[in-house]
Amino acid sequence: MSGARAQPGGDSRSAVAPRHGVSRVAGVERRDLLLAGSANPPLAAAIAAALGSTLGACHIERFPDGEVSIEIGESVRGRDVFLLQPTSAPVNDHLMELLALADACRRADAARITAIVPYFGYARSDKRAGRRAPVMARAVADLMQCAGIDHVVTLDAHTPQLEGFFRIPIDNLSVVPALSDALRDRIPDDAVIVSPDLGGVRRAAAYSERLGRPTAICVKRRINGASVAVTQVIGSVQERPCVIVDDMITTGGTIAEAAKSLVAQGARPDFLVAASHGVLMPGAREKMRAAGVTQVFVSDSIAAGEGGGQRLTRISVAPLLAEVIRRLAAGESLREL
Repeated sequence: MSGARAQPGGDSRSAVAPRHGVSRVAGVERRDLLLAGSANPPLAAAIAAALGSTLGACHIERFPDGEVSIEIGESVRGRDVFLLQPTSAPVNDHLMELLALADACRRADAARITAIVPYFGYARSDKRAGRRAPVMARAVADLMQCAGIDHVVTLDAHTPQLEGFFRIPIDNLSVVPALSDALRDRIPDDAVIVSPDLGGVRRAAAYSERLGRPTAICVKRRINGASVAVTQVIGSVQERPCVIVDDMITTGGTIAEAAKSLVAQGARPDFLVAASHGVLMPGAREKMRAAGVTQVFVSDSIAAGEGGGQRLTRISVAPLLAEVIRRLAAGESLREL
């Protein structure tokens, strides 16, 4: 690597895989390259395997003060590069890795840079909370564009208006079909699909349509960044099992409060939860378990963490993202996805 190296005591991590010059996608040789940051190595490996390819050689180091250093181990000149990196916790570290990868590819004359961001951190900050507050989703969009990213693909972004913050193409695809398929044989015929807040009504309706179950809605009031209160339940849940669906689980507070309110309305105290992204901060699973949640289904958009609690099932998005890459590489539409 040119320039200063990390000194002893620094954190040296490698999102490295065998070098390859030309990848094969669907049996056709192409000048495409898949690179991955350090946020979710298992997902990156699964996507490469689904494509019948390998990850490009990429070495990531951290200096003792936390600065990131990137070295790409093969030529990207004239190539279409796909950067895989969810901006999950630690959000700022993983975001900076993505920006560094994009900048390195741009300066090395890549033809096109597509960021595959399964989980888009800061998407919740889509409007100002006060007159002197930032809109971080817009700030992150600006950073990604300035770094040289030409196209963004994400999954179930927290706010659909995220697209409006970009001047480049962004595809916000859904994990609902994959999660619905996983739930189909695991929920009883009399189950109710529940949205834990008004903002998730369309998502709950999508699950309801695919699974053929009725819906109910919790009316939520947010107290602060970690606490919420459910003030009303719309729909009949009396003596029925409930499947609570959301786009992400962070602290587990929203799910726990929804479960408590559903029990108060007569629902069976045995809940199944499905969420696109399992952020799952420490204590989240215990909080949900205490509220009666026995099973949790999430995608593997975020790497698995530590912790016990109720059963947690991870549904892979590797087949979906591999198909996205295949279609983009071939210039095909993503509409059916």
